[in-house]
Amino acid sequence: MKAIAYEQPGLPINDPQSLFDTDLPEPQPGARDLRVQVKAIAVNPVDTKVRAGGDTNGPRVLGWDVAGVVESVGPEVTLFKPGDEVFYAGSLIRPGCYSELHLVDERIVGRKPASLNFADSAALPLTAITAWELLFDRLGVAEQGGEGDTLLIVGAAGGVGSILTQLARQLTRMTVIGTASRGETQAWVTQQGAHHVIDHHQPLAPQLNALGIEQVTHVASLTHTDSHYAQLIDVLAPQGKLGLIDDPASLDAMPLKRKAISLHWELMFTRSMFETPDMIKQHELLNRVADLLDSGVLRTTVGQHFGTINAENLRRAHALLESGASRGKTVLEGF
Repeated sequence: MKAIAYEQPGLPINDPQSLFDTDLPEPQPGARDLRVQVKAIAVNPVDTKVRAGGDTNGPRVLGWDVAGVVESVGPEVTLFKPGDEVFYAGSLIRPGCYSELHLVDERIVGRKPASLNFADSAALPLTAITAWELLFDRLGVAEQGGEGDTLLIVGAAGGVGSILTQLARQLTRMTVIGTASRGETQAWVTQQGAHHVIDHHQPLAPQLNALGIEQVTHVASLTHTDSHYAQLIDVLAPQGKLGLIDDPASLDAMPLKRKAISLHWELMFTRSMFETPDMIKQHELLNRVADLLDSGVLRTTVGQHFGTINAENLRRAHALLESGASRGKTVLEGF
């Protein structure tokens, strides 16, 4: 089967060997696996992070956002059958989806939204799971709850930020404030439903004060947490909640004590990495997201379509992510 892989971690993305086209054996499904014919994929920051430092024993395939068609199933599969259209984010400890065929445990797979094509669907699984778990599981916001609360989303124009903004605006009563630094991305965040947009390259407190907001009750810090950490503590209300998904080099929790701020990490791969007893929650979550998309409550977060799934186009997509200038999700479609 066709695949895009790398063997030498840390190569600059303009090096043809940083991602290259190859042929690999077709994978065989395990007991609870689906073998999926990959129709479309999306790229995520985790792709670039793993490529920068992930060890390999031969060609390693990246990619954790898929929309496709079930081709075959393992003997213990009960949730899907061949021919079903699905979308999912996969597992960090298994081969990725930059390939014509891909294996995935059925418990982390959802039905593809009927109202969306494959490319628009592929933009959503990883970020929707991350945003949903961060908002409702980690920060503890109740659906249709949060009245009187304020959520500050740092990095709201990215993939997770885009769908988190939608979820918070559509499914809670919180005031939603997103951050973005360019006119183009600020307009994008407004389109996703934020009540207000401020610039994270400028001091946060004065911008919030100008909106009549002295403090926020919840923060979702999605990028550069170490750069904003002191400011986030400053603008959080006593007993506020700070959630994050990025990888600061270090994080001193002691400054949170005075305000009794709680700290919450989100990693959507945790359930699949450890095969937790509630692993099937991601199947249920993705089906719920598909329902919300089909009913028009949510919409796709595609920002760019980079064409066919091949090494050249994936190198372009990785370069865009590494530039920090991406908006929404970048998708690729077909081989």
